[in-house]
Amino acid sequence: MAKVCDITGKRPRVGNNVSHANNKTKRRFYPNLHKKTFYVPEEDAWITLKVCSKALKTINKKGITAVLKDAQDKGMIVIK
Repeated sequence: MAKVCDITGKRPRVGNNVSHANNKTKRRFYPNLHKKTFYVPEEDAWITLKVCSKALKTINKKGITAVLKDAQDKGMIVIK
């Protein structure tokens, strides 16, 4: 399962763990993803999306229809 947000396109970033002795080892920073089901009244359908916390806040503010339209325009999601 890819750890990528369906709305914003956020994906894991790469960084370093830095010890007290300043030793550096590679690590990954994962986005805070949640699998959520949303009701789209225009299509009278339920859709399941993997969204990060920032996308959830955007959906609460703008509404699911506007967010899906923006994501489709940016090429993040394909609506059939």
